[in-house]
Amino acid sequence: MTEHQTTHQAAEDARNEEILIYVDGVLKPKAEATVSVYDSGFMLGDGVWEGLRLHDGVWTFADEHLDRLFEAAKAIDLDIGMDRKGVYSALLETQKANGMTTDAHARLMVTRGVKVRPFQHPSLSQSGPTFVIIMEHSKPALGRPINLATVPHQRGLPMTQDPKLNSHSKLNCILACIAAQKAGADEALMLDVHGFVNTTNACNFFIVRRGAVWTSTGDYCMNGITRQKVIDLCRANDIPVFERNYSLVDTYGADEAFLTGTFGAQTPVGSIDGRQIGTGELGPVTKRIRELYANLVHG
Repeated sequence: MTEHQTTHQAAEDARNEEILIYVDGVLKPKAEATVSVYDSGFMLGDGVWEGLRLHDGVWTFADEHLDRLFEAAKAIDLDIGMDRKGVYSALLETQKANGMTTDAHARLMVTRGVKVRPFQHPSLSQSGPTFVIIMEHSKPALGRPINLATVPHQRGLPMTQDPKLNSHSKLNCILACIAAQKAGADEALMLDVHGFVNTTNACNFFIVRRGAVWTSTGDYCMNGITRQKVIDLCRANDIPVFERNYSLVDTYGADEAFLTGTFGAQTPVGSIDGRQIGTGELGPVTKRIRELYANLVHG
């Protein structure tokens, strides 16, 4: 069996053992960066997060990421405890403390904070939010295209847990990933509640058919920032792109498939459910989109 890979596979970097982590306004060594066992994020997954990439001294699409963070916090009635300027200042402070200039990844995490009792009700979180920034030296190191397996776990309806939320409650996606690995794949391809192809457990999903790019309607997937950038780049560069419902039959017959996400940008897919997609390698349309995206990031 081929060794498993992940869409967030990064090169090992010894410097990450010496990083400083931002915890509620204090920069702490990795071994000392802890939160309470009573924290609502640890106890119940009650919180939201964002991931950002540092390229050539610039946090890519930072405005869009902060928009999504504050919208998610508002949706779950969570007061972050600082404004956008404060959050961005904390990001820059952590970057400076770690001496990072490029090829870094930041994970911003905000929970409802420490509870006075180990129970669910949000009123038990009375001391204010917990705010953490983990920043690592992080360069993608994918050895081959990703292999996917379709799983029974769905991206659900917004009245259960809206898939657009970047919440700490990721168990549904984790179970999907486990099911895919049990089937011998790297990660999971998830369908929506109507049986249409939707997303993977970690990234948004695209296929290419006869030169046209297809992705889901967006109704049941994460409102991905990289996803939207790819759609915008296609429209601006005369690459046909469609947000539509499509099936596994359409997917198996695709010429190319790729994933989008903040970490990996555009990650090629080699096979789905044991069926090779196209040549099984990075395809020409995906390659062109990669180049357009890299120009956008570095431009």
